[in-house]
Amino acid sequence: QVQFVESGGGLVQPGGSLRLSCAASAFTFSRDTMRWYRQAPGKDREMVASILGSGLFTNYAESVKGRFTISRDNVKNMVYLQMSSLKPEDTAIYYCNRADNQGSPRDNWGQGTQVTVSS
Repeated sequence: QVQFVESGGGLVQPGGSLRLSCAASAFTFSRDTMRWYRQAPGKDREMVASILGSGLFTNYAESVKGRFTISRDNVKNMVYLQMSSLKPEDTAIYYCNRADNQGSPRDNWGQGTQVTVSS
């Protein structure tokens, strides 16, 4: 099991930007696909961004494509989510996790970080 600590969330106006960080405790972190998820009140958790261990491959949900950018620093065991042009519907708790070979979350969930987009 790998543990995660998410940070960087906060309150931002529509059209604003935030950068989320995820610190992972994994000795083989560079080999692991990492994903960002979010969960809004009353909704299921959804995947919003994915990045291959090498960092060369990324994938995004259609709802965030062109606005969010996922990146990683394997030396620091960190994953980031740069969020721009934020919309009220982006309001959610954001989590990170490893993905197994079938794309499912691999480890226990961390506390997440709250993102609120409101004027």
